[in-house]
Amino acid sequence: MDHAAPIFVYDVRTIIDLVLLVFTLVVQGVAFVHCLTQRGEAFPAIGTLPKGAWLAILGICLLLTLLFFPAMPLSIFGLIGTAAALVYLLDVRAGLRDLTDGKGFW
Repeated sequence: MDHAAPIFVYDVRTIIDLVLLVFTLVVQGVAFVHCLTQRGEAFPAIGTLPKGAWLAILGICLLLTLLFFPAMPLSIFGLIGTAAALVYLLDVRAGLRDLTDGKGFW
């Protein structure tokens, strides 16, 4: 029975890594797709980076997360990408929604 614990630990760690990967990819993907569907002139109107800058930040972070996550779970790229996506979703998306009076699909 004492020898079963280390094997069980690796299974739990694999499941946690998979859950984190799915969460990270969903958050970054939603932020990237939302940024793609917005008008470019709305970004300077709310006083944030231009649309191209947000697309570059979110796209590069998503790509780096996909490339480096299998080798290094919880890599710095995944953490930075999730932070950038959350900043976009919680700050920029809210500003864009306020600018358009809440109209639209998102």
